[in-house]
Amino acid sequence: MKVVEMNRCMLLKLVYGAVLLVGETGILRADESPAQGAEPSAEQIKFFESKIRPIFHESCNKCHGEKKQFAGLRLDTREGLMKGGDGGPSVVPGKPGESLLIQAVKETDEALRMPQEGSLTEEQISDLEKWVEMGAPFPASPKSGKQVRDPNHWIFHPAANLDVPTVKNMGWVKNEIDQFVLAKLEEAGLSPAEQGDKLTLIRRVTFDLTGLPPTPEEVAEFLADERGDAYARMVDRLLDSPAYGERWGRHWLDTVRYADSNGLDENVAHGNAWRYRDYVVAAHNSDKPYDQFILEQLAGDLLPAEGDTQRHEHLIATGFISIGPKVLAEVNMDKMKMDIIDEQIETVG
Repeated sequence: MKVVEMNRCMLLKLVYGAVLLVGETGILRADESPAQGAEPSAEQIKFFESKIRPIFHESCNKCHGEKKQFAGLRLDTREGLMKGGDGGPSVVPGKPGESLLIQAVKETDEALRMPQEGSLTEEQISDLEKWVEMGAPFPASPKSGKQVRDPNHWIFHPAANLDVPTVKNMGWVKNEIDQFVLAKLEEAGLSPAEQGDKLTLIRRVTFDLTGLPPTPEEVAEFLADERGDAYARMVDRLLDSPAYGERWGRHWLDTVRYADSNGLDENVAHGNAWRYRDYVVAAHNSDKPYDQFILEQLAGDLLPAEGDTQRHEHLIATGFISIGPKVLAEVNMDKMKMDIIDEQIETVG
């Protein structure tokens, strides 16, 4: 129990940090590099690298850099500088008097005052003014080409309802999804395949949902069922079968690297790993909500429980953290611990 709790705590801390790093990096455009403006001259590059970048690095990027962007402001790329934050563009190239960055470092407005801790020297402020006056040249750093957030990526926009396409063969359509599929088929000059006979249908569906062939009795019953909802009844029966959770729980167990042993070096058996396997199967068969399913595996020992049965179920769910390949014979304990955590983070991600 202590090992599970220690691993879970370390995992969540590092996963949370990794999520923050990924989240703040943003969705990138593969074909785009940061906005550069006019190509800076060698003299401008030298001035920026010797005078300006050190100011940003030492006084700005902790709060307005790659990892954090307070008030939506990022100052470690030219694109971020030109876009600005909640108050608008930080710099107006060639016009230091109209640039919010200069107003902030001059402390002319207490609400804009930056940096929050300490003040820039007169020489640093003068260098920033000179830099803005020369057009705010900002040579790309080796990393900055990977940090561009694409505001047009679909993930940043609310989902929109699509108009259902019109199709010619409406007799084939049973729902709106069929219309989207058929529209693409007709666009390509193709026709849907002929519907399989009932024997083919029950074999396909039974293999898909349970991983097993239908029994002769099940086949005979389905072939003899002339009701309009015979297919729906068959699907419901298979979804209610214990074999459904065993079949589809297997996909999850493969994803989370389930095994009955550690799988490396001495291949030590996990005597109680089956409990986690059965938890996954039962979760699929009981139609456990996905968010609850994930939460129990990451933090089941911290969740409130209604009685011992649910408490034990939550604890078993955290077996997700303990299973997986591990070199338990590693003599360097720090290395072993970090290798385990690295593997856990990779699996969660």
